[in-house]
Amino acid sequence: MSQSSKNITLVGAGLVGSLLSMYLAKRGHKVNIFERRSDMRKAGYVGGRSINLALSHRGFNGLKAMGLDEEIRKVGIPMYGRVIHQVTGEVQYQAYGKEDEAIYSVSRGGLNKRLMELADENPNITINFDERCFDVDIHNAVCQFENMSTNEKHSVQSDLVISADGAYSAARLAMQTKSDRFEYSQKYLDQGYKELTIPAGPDGEFLLEKNALHIWPRHNYMLIALPNLDGTFTCTLFFPFEGEVSFASLKTESQVREFLTAQFPDLVKLSPNVVQEYMANPNGALVTVKCFPWVYSDKLALLGDAAHAIVPFFGQGMNAGFEDCFEFGNLMDKHGDNWTDLLDEFQHVRKANADAIADMAVENFIEMRDKVADQKFLLRKKIEAKLNKLYPEQYVSKYSLVSFSLKPYRFALEMGFRQDALFEKVLAIPGIENNWDSEETLPKLNDLLKEFKFVN
Repeated sequence: MSQSSKNITLVGAGLVGSLLSMYLAKRGHKVNIFERRSDMRKAGYVGGRSINLALSHRGFNGLKAMGLDEEIRKVGIPMYGRVIHQVTGEVQYQAYGKEDEAIYSVSRGGLNKRLMELADENPNITINFDERCFDVDIHNAVCQFENMSTNEKHSVQSDLVISADGAYSAARLAMQTKSDRFEYSQKYLDQGYKELTIPAGPDGEFLLEKNALHIWPRHNYMLIALPNLDGTFTCTLFFPFEGEVSFASLKTESQVREFLTAQFPDLVKLSPNVVQEYMANPNGALVTVKCFPWVYSDKLALLGDAAHAIVPFFGQGMNAGFEDCFEFGNLMDKHGDNWTDLLDEFQHVRKANADAIADMAVENFIEMRDKVADQKFLLRKKIEAKLNKLYPEQYVSKYSLVSFSLKPYRFALEMGFRQDALFEKVLAIPGIENNWDSEETLPKLNDLLKEFKFVN
C-alpha cells in the first residue's frame, strides 16, 4: 500500500536511526535526522565506551531489505563459536550452531559511519549534527533542540517524530511526563564494563583464534574479546562496581596489575599496556529499559534502545533494533497512510518480543559468567548439538532460535523454558555423562524428545 510523503523528524543518527532513515526515504518520506554528537566521520570514533557488536541473522535481515547485508558482511569477521579461557590457561571451544552458522564481529563506529554515508547519499535525508533534543511536544510533533556548538535553541515541527536516541531518550521522557498511564522501568546490573584491547602481532596477525568470541568466565565477573579486521581484539571486562573485588576496590596500578595477572594471565602477556588502559578508560553502566506505550497517536514513536534498551549479553541490542526497522518497513507497506494503526500495530508486535530478549540477555549474562565452564552445561551443549543434527525439525536450541532464525524472540523464550524442562530429564538419565553419545542412549533421548513440543 503506497504512502503520501511525510516530513519526519528522526532523533538520533546512531545505528538504528541511520538505517531507519533509509527505510523511510525509500518510501518517499522527507527525513530530517538530528544527532547530539558531532559527525563521527570527521571527528573520529572515540573508543573506551564501546562494546563490539555481534551482528547475527536478524540484523543482516534488516540490512538486506536495504541491500546492505553483503557489503556489511564483507567488513565483519565470522565467529563460529566461543573459546573459553580458564585461569589455568586451558581453553575449550564451543560451536554456536551448525558448521556454517556464525555471528559476525563488526566495529560499532565503522558500521555507524557507513550507514551515515549511505543515508547522506539519499536526497530525502538530511543529517544535522551537534543538535541535542531536550524536549518534545508530543501532541503537536514539535521537538526542541539545542545546538551543542552555539548553545542556540530552536524548535522543529514535523508530521511525525521518531525517536531512536538511545536508552536515555528525551522523547521517552516527554511521553513519561506528558501522557497518561505511561509505564516505565529501568534496572541496572550491579556489574559495569570497561573496554580493553589486545594488540595485533608483529605482522598484523591475530594473537588469539580469529573466528571466535573469547570468554574468560570468573563467576562474579568475566572478560570477553571480539576480533577486529586489523588483527586486534576489543575486550570488555564486565565487573562489579562495588565489593571486595570491584572497580571501587582496584584503585592503583599495582592493584590492577596484581588482579589481572592472577585472573587473566594470558591477557597480561598478550596486552602489555592493559593496566594503563584499565586506569585510563571509563567505566560504563548496563541498563535494561522497558516501557509502554511506544507511540503517541500518529505524532510520535519510540524505536530501538529508546523503547527497549537491553544489556549486551545475547549480542542482540543492535539486531533487535534492526529488526524494529524491518518490521516498521513491513507495516508501512501494509497500512499506507493510516499511521495511527501502523504505529499501534508496531508497538504491539514488538513489545512482547523486546521484553523477551531483554530477559534472555540478563539470563545469558549468568550463563556466560558462571555456566560456560560448568561440566553439566558443557554436557548439555554436546547433547543439544546432537539432537539438532539428528532431529533438525524437532529440536533447535534457544541460542540458535535467537541468533540464526527470524522466529519471534518471545517464541525463543518459551522454547527455552521447555528445553530446560526437557534437559532436567535428559541429564537425569543414569550414566548420561559417559554414555551421552552411545547407541543405547539414543532411544532414550528420542523418547524424551517426543514429549517435547517444538512448533516449527
